[in-house]
Amino acid sequence: MVAPGPTSPFLRIAGFAGLGFATLIVLANVIMVPTGLPTTGADTAEVIAYFSANRGAVGVASALTPAAWASSTVFAAGAVAALWRSDRERGEAWSLVGFAGVLLQNGAFAAVTALRLAAADDPTGALWSLHDALFTLNGVFLASALVGLSLSGRHAGLIPAWHARLGYSSAVLLGTSATLTPLVIARPGVLGLLGLVGWLLWVAWLVVCSAALIRCAPGAGRATGE
Repeated sequence: MVAPGPTSPFLRIAGFAGLGFATLIVLANVIMVPTGLPTTGADTAEVIAYFSANRGAVGVASALTPAAWASSTVFAAGAVAALWRSDRERGEAWSLVGFAGVLLQNGAFAAVTALRLAAADDPTGALWSLHDALFTLNGVFLASALVGLSLSGRHAGLIPAWHARLGYSSAVLLGTSATLTPLVIARPGVLGLLGLVGWLLWVAWLVVCSAALIRCAPGAGRATGE
């Protein structure tokens, strides 16, 4: 087992950034979901009514997202810093796959957030269809982040087998949801649960991975228990 590289203050910063990212995205949902945020595939009348009545909640939740994207970028960079030596020695680049996935999901969700803000001034509700498509397709980027960082983290000994399996399970659910985007939009309900459960597993995976970065000890490998 190849141990992760030595710790540094940056790894701890990255770990806390990951925890901050998880906190911010959960908080944004805590703000918006209770107000009745339309689900994927909601009809136009529901969308127009929601955004007409909840401009404040949408604005507050959106204000949290720039800090969330900055935090996720620092977290992913810290993961690469911890794992790159192991990747290089194995002739792999899985941590870079994970980093790319995080950056791409940041871009996709920036567009999702922009569409939510624009929907407040869209009397037709037409923007919501584009929002739904981007929101669901974003699952492929999260899946890439999970697979890349889970494989690299497991190979390096940064994370245990159960944590890697959690990442793979989340990736399968999110990737499946993204692949079935037309059906998820047209037939919300059971199919919509794929993305929801995958997202919840992603948050749990993120919290545990962030804690692993914080715990990194100089020159020490991580636990590899099953």
